[in-house]
Amino acid sequence: MPNRREFLNTLMRGGILAALGMLSGALVFRSRDKNSCSYGFDCSRCSKSESCSLPAAIEARQTVWQLDPAKCIQCGRCATNCVMSPSAVKCTHAFAMCGYCDLCGGYFKPGTKALDTAAEHMLCPTNALRRKFIEDPFFEYTIAEELCIGCGKCVKGCSAFGNGSLQLQVHHDRCKNCNECSIARNCPSQAFSRVPANKPSLLKTFGNESPAKVPQKGGVNA
Repeated sequence: MPNRREFLNTLMRGGILAALGMLSGALVFRSRDKNSCSYGFDCSRCSKSESCSLPAAIEARQTVWQLDPAKCIQCGRCATNCVMSPSAVKCTHAFAMCGYCDLCGGYFKPGTKALDTAAEHMLCPTNALRRKFIEDPFFEYTIAEELCIGCGKCVKGCSAFGNGSLQLQVHHDRCKNCNECSIARNCPSQAFSRVPANKPSLLKTFGNESPAKVPQKGGVNA
């Protein structure tokens, strides 16, 4: 039978080992908590890390494909290279930039004299770009998304003769978000990149104006 001294020594050694174990555990937990969330994600990338939850952690890691209008050269490959038919890339109108022109370079073919809605005068091959009279001499232009094929002809005309308010963007209600985007692989200007899913648009704007919203449902972009 152990005497009183041996019993106290054993008890003290056990207490010291337990304290060291708790201290080591606390240091490991603190290091893990500092560098990653409880779901194993990098919390430094999460905008909601102060109140971390699984949806927020997943959101911080999700990305989608998007087209940068500043790099786009309107080569026409968005219409032909997408796995979707018609393409998931559509024309989008940044209304804050539009001049509401009577003679719209994105609507009319170059050199058109008669500014009417006759099909032979329109630049868009599918009649996806619509115009509506507001007041002399202003017209509003909207896109029928279901007709747009992403060819970029209107975007090219608007950039050359207007303010560049017509821009191509990936519409994520149609995009399959492939691991390797077939358009991005063949884009000559490397205009495609992955962007955060909670900030999916890359529209150009004037100054500090808010960018136009990319529609996430079908129908007219108005």
